[in-house]
Amino acid sequence: MSSGGWLAGARVVWLAIALLSVVLFAASLPAYHAEFLTLSIIHNASYRELARANLEHMGLSVEFYAWYYVALGVVLASVCFVVGAVIFWRRSYDRMALLVSLLLVLFGATFPGSIQALGKSYPALSWLNGFLGSLSFMLVFVFFYLFPNGRFVPRWTRWAALLLVAYTVLASLFPGSRFIADNWPALPYTLFLMGWLLTGVVAQVHRYRRVSRHVERQQTKWVAFGFALAIAGYLGVIALQVVFPSLQPGTFADFASATASIGFMLLIPLSVGVSILRYRLFDIDFIINRTLVYGLLTAMLLALYIGGTVVLQYALLALIGQKSELAVVASTLAIAVLFSPLRGRTQAFIDHRFYRDKYDARKMLSAFGARLRDETDLRIIKQDLLTTVRETMQPEHVSLWLCKPEGKEK
Repeated sequence: MSSGGWLAGARVVWLAIALLSVVLFAASLPAYHAEFLTLSIIHNASYRELARANLEHMGLSVEFYAWYYVALGVVLASVCFVVGAVIFWRRSYDRMALLVSLLLVLFGATFPGSIQALGKSYPALSWLNGFLGSLSFMLVFVFFYLFPNGRFVPRWTRWAALLLVAYTVLASLFPGSRFIADNWPALPYTLFLMGWLLTGVVAQVHRYRRVSRHVERQQTKWVAFGFALAIAGYLGVIALQVVFPSLQPGTFADFASATASIGFMLLIPLSVGVSILRYRLFDIDFIINRTLVYGLLTAMLLALYIGGTVVLQYALLALIGQKSELAVVASTLAIAVLFSPLRGRTQAFIDHRFYRDKYDARKMLSAFGARLRDETDLRIIKQDLLTTVRETMQPEHVSLWLCKPEGKEK
């Protein structure tokens, strides 16, 4: 088949699967809404009653609860559909862009869980849910094997992709089989996912270090940044729900955690879209740097605040026999005082550990500036300037041209 024929066929397949996904998602919304309206989405009967009581205590109806959660799913799906459609519209001549855009459409249609609700209401359509879910699962890992240039790197990823295709076919034809991971207990299923995820991470690290050029590395950074933040944030919200019993269904904390989960998931289509379409407009290194600095700074300040408050409360309890708000005030003042020095030290640590080249270049430029203030010999300044430029920017060739002052005789 010619490249033109292959491209036309790929576009037809893309349109068919994307249209099926969007139509099924739209058709599933009433069933999805009904699950929240009846609270059948909560499997534990006692938790269902607790959710009703919590909603009533806040003055909210179950109807509002249902529509809020459906709206969150619609927001995520809509962003995925729009970004996928834009990538298809702008880059449908690129096979990698076709795969990415289809993955985003499938992710938006399957992640909220609405199509599963449609399968429960209409069992005849359940196989479509299984097919789209399996296809989405396969494309996620094939994406890691191919991104960003559309070639399998390293070579063993070809065989891994073939295994995924075989698994997708089996999962679509025999969704109830015990060999399908969706039917496994939680721990084996998690290990299964983590194993495949590890292969994708290994493939991306190998590609980044051995194969990718500058532009491809920038694209990879955008995707890695979005996926890492999304997964870490999503798992963090789940961990909070397990650790803190106050995150009960129907509470304000429940609404906040659900909103945060969708917010983190939105980072995936947005980062992928920027990586494919607009990566040149933003400095991803600057964004990653600031995220690392302020993420680590926030964690340290939070630990200091909580630890300081607890220690001071126990100290006051031992001294005066009761707890006091002074512990909270003192911890808050300590955080305010420590913020600037901690931020500076954290920035220096991140630069030194992860951006060593830029860190060394900044130190060399700072040292050159200090020497420049004390030096008056033009020849020494010239030689020092050329040496600094060579060592910081590492160009292939350096030359310096000095303009003679106007009016000076030759």
